[in-house]
Amino acid sequence: MRTTRTRRAAAVTFVAAAMLALAACGGSGDGEGGDAAETRSVTDATGAEVKVPVEPKKIVALSEQDLDGLLALGVKPAGTVNGRGQQTPPAYLGDLTAGIAIVGTVAEPALDAVNDLEPDLILAGGVADEQRLAALRDIAPTVVTYKPETDWKTAFKKTAEAVNKSTAADTWLADYDTEAGDAKTAIAAHAGESVSIIRWNPDGPVVMLKDSFASLVVQDAGLVRPDTQQDPGFAHTDVLGLENLDKADGDWIFAATLQPGSAEALTEAKETPAFAALGAVKAERFVEVDGTLWTSRGGPLGALKVLEDLKSNLSA
Repeated sequence: MRTTRTRRAAAVTFVAAAMLALAACGGSGDGEGGDAAETRSVTDATGAEVKVPVEPKKIVALSEQDLDGLLALGVKPAGTVNGRGQQTPPAYLGDLTAGIAIVGTVAEPALDAVNDLEPDLILAGGVADEQRLAALRDIAPTVVTYKPETDWKTAFKKTAEAVNKSTAADTWLADYDTEAGDAKTAIAAHAGESVSIIRWNPDGPVVMLKDSFASLVVQDAGLVRPDTQQDPGFAHTDVLGLENLDKADGDWIFAATLQPGSAEALTEAKETPAFAALGAVKAERFVEVDGTLWTSRGGPLGALKVLEDLKSNLSA
C-alpha cells in the first residue's frame, strides 16, 4: 500500500511566505485603514453588524479555519484553540502556531483564558450558542466567520474582512486557483477518477460528505467523488460496517485517522476479507493521509497541502 510522500513544495512555499509575513508585521492590518483607535463595521456570518478595530492588534481565533486563514494572511493571533481530536492546534500548520496561547478547544473555549489575553477582536468561527457569543462579546468585538455549511473559501473571505485584509485574501485565492490548476495538470492522467475520502474511527470508517473541506479541494483538482458518495453535506456519514464497506470504495481511497484508537482499528480492518475486496486496495490505491487535514475543517494553507497530497500520489 502506498503512503503519502513528504514532498509538499507548493505548500512549503506558501507557508514560508506566511512565516516571513508574520515576522514582518505580526498581527497588524494591511494598510486598508487607519490606526488601532478607529473602528469599522463588519457583517458577520449570522448577519450581525459588529464594530471591529480597523487594525486589530490582539486577535483570538476560536476555530481551525480562522487560525489557518489568519496565518495565510501573515497575521499571528494571540490565542487559539486546539484542533478537533487533538491536544494542539492543527498539526498540519506545524511551527506556524508556535507561541500562540491555547484557550481551550473548538467545542469549549475557556472564556477566562480568552479574557486574560485582553483581545481587541475575537473570531468565533462557527459558534452558534447565543449565551457563549454574549459572553465573548462582553470581552471584545466578536465576529462569527462561518456557519457549519459555509465552504472554506467563503469563510476565509469573512476572516480576512474582519481583520481588514480582504484585498490580500482575494490575491491569495487567485494564487490558489493557479496552484489548483497546476495540480490538475500534474495529475491529468487521472482526470475524472473518483476519490473516496474516509476517516477510520475506533468503531469503523465514516465517509466524508461531498461538501466537506478536502472534498471541495479534490474537486478543484479535477477529480470526483464516487457515485456512492454524492450526498450533500459538510460532515460525514454514520459508521459503516464491514458488510457495507463497499460504500467506502473508489478509484482511490484517501483514508485518515484522528481519534485515539483509530490507527489500531484500521490496522485490524486491513486483515479482513472485506477490506481486501475493495477495488482501491486491490489496485494499490489506498492512501493514508493526515486526519487533521483531510477530515476536519480546514483553510487556505490546508487546501494547499491537500493539493500536494494529490500530486504526490497521483502524479507518480
